[in-house]
Amino acid sequence: MKLVLAATGASGAIYLQRLLARLDPQAHEIHLVFSTYAKQVVHEELGELVVPPEVHQHGDKTMNVPFVSGSARFDAMVIVPCSMGTLGRIAAGTSDSTILRAADVFLKERRKLLLVPREMPWNLIHARNVVTLIEAGAVVLPASPSFYGGASTLNAIADTVVDRILDQLDLPSPGMFRWKESAE
Repeated sequence: MKLVLAATGASGAIYLQRLLARLDPQAHEIHLVFSTYAKQVVHEELGELVVPPEVHQHGDKTMNVPFVSGSARFDAMVIVPCSMGTLGRIAAGTSDSTILRAADVFLKERRKLLLVPREMPWNLIHARNVVTLIEAGAVVLPASPSFYGGASTLNAIADTVVDRILDQLDLPSPGMFRWKESAE
């Protein structure tokens, strides 16, 4: 699978870190883009992001990457964490950065685009932007961890969101808690 991962300046760098830890760069071509403030947030929340050396890293001010063109075949893009500002600019159709142009391309080419906002509460503008993006074909997957699987560490709690991201990408998430029919 050919994937684009993007990080914005929203809180929630742990979700990106856990996703990177769960993706195999030997099995997938992975491109990672950082917005202007993403690295600052990563530094404040994690200290340092551990990125496998096989992952291609890009800045947010270049159009010299293949995934900003519809002629390049990529399977999915995940923006995690996705700030509401980025979400709103995608909904408005602006394409003045690498992340925004790539998201626009994924929407216009009907490719999988997952947005993982962590911010709350939402205002009416946020909600309308989310609806606009869902109507345009994006998957909006708020970073809302689940607790019914008994997650007891911060990483395990974050992994409940990462498991849902992997499900949306049709990639295996073997440790994921799944509901089963109970014998009564």
